[in-house]
Amino acid sequence: MPAIGVSGIVFNSSGKVLLIQRSKPPADGQWHPPGGKLEPGESLIEGCRREVFEETGLTVTPRSIAAVVERRMEGFHYVIIDFFADCMDDPEQARAGDDAAALAWVAPDEYGDYSLPVGLLPVLKTAYALWAGNAAGLFDTEGNGSDFVALEFQT
Repeated sequence: MPAIGVSGIVFNSSGKVLLIQRSKPPADGQWHPPGGKLEPGESLIEGCRREVFEETGLTVTPRSIAAVVERRMEGFHYVIIDFFADCMDDPEQARAGDDAAALAWVAPDEYGDYSLPVGLLPVLKTAYALWAGNAAGLFDTEGNGSDFVALEFQT
């Protein structure tokens, strides 16, 4: 049975994305947006907030869904919902926590310098293009954290 994962794609004002280096399987040693498995009873948004905080110490507000991906690796099967998330804290206060070995703010031209899992590079490139252009995403229109529809990016 696949597990549901959530992650927060957080950009700072310079357009750098927050990545953590995983210290545990699956994909230990690789760099990802902060995230993890949804807990029973949690909404997608609550899970995203919790996971980003546990791994970085930052409080975020998930805004819209940037991507939905399926990953099967190392005996794991996840469906991951990647949220655009606004950082509510000073981004410089980020610290590696929970199962993050390290963290970094990474510019688009630096993505190739990091060991990314298969399939993440196109997600990051697309997310950056959407973020930079305030383009689109799937939004929680009812505010309940569970139903998302396509709308123009709300600023």
